[in-house]
Amino acid sequence: PAEGEPLLLIKKYMPRAMVESPLRQIVEIGSIKEVPGLITDHYGRLPGTMGLEFDVLPVKQFNFYRTIFPSVKFVDASASILKTRMIKSSWEIEQMEKTAELSRATFAYIKEIIQPGFTEIEFSGIIDTFSRKHGHGAQLRIRDYQTEGYTWHILSGKSGGLVGLLDSPASGEGTSAAFPCGAGNKILAADEPIMIDFSAVMNGYHMDETRMFAIGSMPDKALKACRAAIEIHDSVLKKVKPGVSTGELFLHAKFMAESLGYAEYFLGPPGYKVSFTGHGVGLELVEPPFIAKGKKDLLETGMVFALEPKMVFEGEFSAGIESVFLVTEKGGRLLSKVPAEIFIC
Repeated sequence: PAEGEPLLLIKKYMPRAMVESPLRQIVEIGSIKEVPGLITDHYGRLPGTMGLEFDVLPVKQFNFYRTIFPSVKFVDASASILKTRMIKSSWEIEQMEKTAELSRATFAYIKEIIQPGFTEIEFSGIIDTFSRKHGHGAQLRIRDYQTEGYTWHILSGKSGGLVGLLDSPASGEGTSAAFPCGAGNKILAADEPIMIDFSAVMNGYHMDETRMFAIGSMPDKALKACRAAIEIHDSVLKKVKPGVSTGELFLHAKFMAESLGYAEYFLGPPGYKVSFTGHGVGLELVEPPFIAKGKKDLLETGMVFALEPKMVFEGEFSAGIESVFLVTEKGGRLLSKVPAEIFIC
């Protein structure tokens, strides 16, 4: 609240709330309709203005709140909440470093077991099983309306050259038209580029990382593109410091792609390019601010980003890298513990 101590109202389950919440004022309720009366009892009155997250609140629920708070003015608090979450505390960074260790172990495991013959979706299941055994919370939090989070974004060979509805340079084939993105039924083969975009979550905090793999060898065209992506990644990281705008980082990544001869493929094929090369990450997999075209958000100490310069060769393959970094007073510090390299297994 704008004034006074916060009040947590719990419909289910009070004993657990008492253990898990640090708040002092916790009250059990039997119905949401009790909320206005309890707010009045604790604060002496109802607020004149109440903030709700309009970007994710269904209209049906909003209309319900209007019926139980008829005198209250509702405003959109989404931007304020997300702005607060942009800056991570030392405790939050510690949680993300734990998730980064899980991700490091998972990529090391991938390197050990990857071989021809698995379908993309089958191999994804093996990776997912390993990560869950080691603490992965499994469910990725995605804020966008009707967007589903998943860990199985494995694109091998031509699958990496498929664009689709996903707000990403490449969508992949997916398992069917009902879920047309991510790993599909294509079989992993030797001597082809394999993009593995793996996201993990522990204690509510996410990591989002991509590395390129190949079994045996990687075609020269793909290898050069992967190396260019790493060069862009490293160059952007050197530009990170408080006060630099996210739009500047985007323009630098775009400039590097053009300088290296990959403008046509950077962030998607012509006509289907995405407008970002990075995003915030934390309690949700994708959060503001965005390293994107035209953005003016200034980097601040404590911000955490996933940086993902990627290229799509339509009908052929994808190449790229994605790492998570923290903005510090001295510049960018990688939270990712997976080496920024190409894995030939």
